[in-house]
Amino acid sequence: MKIDIKGPIISDSDQWIYDYFEIPATSPSLVSKLMNKAKKNEELEIIINSGGGAVHAGSEIYTALKDYDGDVIVKIVGIAASAASVIAMSGRKVMMSPTAGIMIHNSSISTGGNHSELEHNAEVLKTIDAGIANAYEIKTGMSHDELLALMEVETWFDAKKAVDYKFADEIMFTETKIVASQQTLADGTLPQAVIDKIRNELKDKKGIENSTNIPLENLKAEEKIVNKELILAKLKLKLK
Repeated sequence: MKIDIKGPIISDSDQWIYDYFEIPATSPSLVSKLMNKAKKNEELEIIINSGGGAVHAGSEIYTALKDYDGDVIVKIVGIAASAASVIAMSGRKVMMSPTAGIMIHNSSISTGGNHSELEHNAEVLKTIDAGIANAYEIKTGMSHDELLALMEVETWFDAKKAVDYKFADEIMFTETKIVASQQTLADGTLPQAVIDKIRNELKDKKGIENSTNIPLENLKAEEKIVNKELILAKLKLKLK
């Protein structure tokens, strides 16, 4: 089941306003309603493109997804920034589009008051930042202090950097199966390893005698199994 995390992360009480103006936004209650529609232990695919928003709403969504009994697969297709980056950490697997990004930073509020009130608010923000860092720490295995330092300077990760720092597990599409054109040599011929792999796959399919010395061109027509779909499928196999 797919669940979109799009637009700002907002409180439940604000969701109706965004809905009224048809502005994409995501609240905990919206995500909860969608999760309740999932079959028991059904895999959830969380699609994220959000610049963040309300940190406590993000925390609630993160917690609900982490507490879910089935698998949660996160796909960051645009940006997962601020509170949305916390939600992204809920995935058992986090995948990123090659063009996507993650941004982490310190929490902030608009405030006013005397020095005591401002000092109090500063301590509150430090506590919130520590909580956010906990989510990153669980996912990445980095130390708490390292993460707070990255948040302090507002750190942006492209897909590769996110994988390097373990905020994400893999980059989408980089595991795309190899096509024939990607496996040709400079003169246009296929590498021998590819030819051997196809030959062996074809033999396995038809129960042909297991010998790598039989030229493919000498096989009987029915043994070649030369339908386009099969040949392409075999060419796409990764060489190990």
